[in-house]
Amino acid sequence: MRNFTVQYLFNGELRSHLFELKQEQLPVHEAALHLLELHFGDAENGLIMPPADASPEEIVQQAEVVGLTQIKVLD
Repeated sequence: MRNFTVQYLFNGELRSHLFELKQEQLPVHEAALHLLELHFGDAENGLIMPPADASPEEIVQQAEVVGLTQIKVLD
C-alpha cells in the first residue's frame, strides 16, 4: 500500500486528502475519480460520475464541473 496526498480546491476552498492505494503512481485523472467518489459517492444522481469509457481529460473536466479543481498529487 502506498499513501498519496491529493491537494485540490473544492468550490474554491483549499483541501487535501490522503488516499492509501495499491498502486505505484496516481495520475491526476484517477485522483479526480477518487475525489468524485469521496465527495459525491452517496449522491443518488449517478450523472455526477463520468462514464466508464471517459478519457482522462473528460474525467478531469467532469470533476471541474462539480467544483473539484486544481487537483495535484503530492508524493
